[in-house]
Amino acid sequence: MRRKLAAGNWKMNGSRAALYELAKMAETLPEDPPEVLICPPAPYIAHAIEMVGPSIMIGAQDCHTAEKGAHTGDIATPMIADLGASHVIVGHSERRTDHGESDSDVRAKADAGLKAGLTSIICIGESEAQYDAGETINVLNAQLRGSVPDDIDPYRTVIAYEPIWAIGTGKTPTLDEIASAHAAIRTTLTDRFGDRADAIRLLYGGSVKPGNASDIFGIPEVDGALVGGASLKADDFVPIITALSES
Repeated sequence: MRRKLAAGNWKMNGSRAALYELAKMAETLPEDPPEVLICPPAPYIAHAIEMVGPSIMIGAQDCHTAEKGAHTGDIATPMIADLGASHVIVGHSERRTDHGESDSDVRAKADAGLKAGLTSIICIGESEAQYDAGETINVLNAQLRGSVPDDIDPYRTVIAYEPIWAIGTGKTPTLDEIASAHAAIRTTLTDRFGDRADAIRLLYGGSVKPGNASDIFGIPEVDGALVGGASLKADDFVPIITALSES
């Protein structure tokens, strides 16, 4: 049985004062919560870890492929692990688009995370033009082939499906479209990794809110969510976590 995961990506938002929301989240979690993860901006990772107890995990939003070196401004995965963080997000569409990251770049970052003992959350998703053209499944399959390392630990590999056109827009695919995408992802992973793919968790991301969370979490092969803006406030994120715990 795959344990559910509610992950929050704060992106380039937050402050030291905003970290008190983490304490509020920890205090108001449901009685039997799923795994809960928050990925704050890099300057706040250490502060966030100090702020929360074992009920909330802390991760990073990106990493470099190298363990160390002359890479000014970048963060190595051993550094992330050394802080006590447990996860790293790689391949988010904003990194792919704004920083020109390719599937091979994402694959190398995911591999670096795994080698450092972190759980790598690998993001995939189609653009609005690709969605309109009916290319969603082909795009996802290509990204899976290019972005997921061959030598994975399935228990520390998470795939997050985030349709680019749904991120922060308020738009979401239909439940049938989410189900179709997640079923295709599972099939592609099983074809490549066999029974090991059963342990890989699949998250949905893209305008997940308290109002639609229960319906999304009722879809087969949806093991949780990668949430953006709604994870910044306990009053928004805890209801999503609660919906996941009840799914």
